[in-house]
Amino acid sequence: MQTVTTFADLQARRRSLSGTVGFVPTMGYLHAGHVSLALRARAECASVVASIFVNPTQFGPNEDLATYPRDLPRDLAQLETAGVELVWTPTPEEMYLPGFQTWVTVDGLTRPLEGEVRPGHFRGVTTIVAKLFNAVGPDKAYFGQKDAQQAAVIRQMVKDLNFPIDIVVCPIVREPDGLAMSSRNVYLNPAERQAATVLFQSLNAAWSAYASGERAAERLRSLVREMVAAQALARLQYISCADYDTLEELETVRRKALLSMAVYLGKTRLIDNIVLE
Repeated sequence: MQTVTTFADLQARRRSLSGTVGFVPTMGYLHAGHVSLALRARAECASVVASIFVNPTQFGPNEDLATYPRDLPRDLAQLETAGVELVWTPTPEEMYLPGFQTWVTVDGLTRPLEGEVRPGHFRGVTTIVAKLFNAVGPDKAYFGQKDAQQAAVIRQMVKDLNFPIDIVVCPIVREPDGLAMSSRNVYLNPAERQAATVLFQSLNAAWSAYASGERAAERLRSLVREMVAAQALARLQYISCADYDTLEELETVRRKALLSMAVYLGKTRLIDNIVLE
């Protein structure tokens, strides 16, 4: 496995890769969820490229950019074990040159949910992902279902801008107690970590109701609200039951839907979701 930092070195190394190229963009501090993306890419592609870049433009002014966990040697060891051939670790200065003023935006899909509570977040996401796609030139790119809205936004961007890239969305990887793996889980103290299981428990309760025939979206949302409210250490920021493709809130679930949520445990903000279909 080779590691490069500059755009020029990436381009030089990229030209030597033949066949289908899979790409796994990350912000580092990798866990089993990230590794599952790399392993999926390894199984489906002749070559696999990954990037590690903590993108400053997708963090709000009161978010955790400065304290976001980082461990590059550990990340590189995991990617090498997963069979990645090339890792790009650009600097902020490399990605955002002096005088940078060009942004990529997706309108409708970025307004609700994460877009509503994190203004400017998706502009940073779509801009950096477009830059990464442009630099790496992959045939397939791999994202996790945990960031379901992000995956929907990137699918739309790829469609709208005619990127010749297949977007592959891979299942959420969970801890044995159901908590979705996240780089931010490290922030949780022991009591918060135990309380965090309420995310999956509440989503699972809504799923059980759906599987038993419940189709009223507000009833499904209410089940989640009630369970989170019963957990003293958890504070629900939002719960959504929306169309899977458009992210428009539903009254009745008649087609594939996304049940998604954001919850604070102390100062740590976690997201999770399940697909109803």
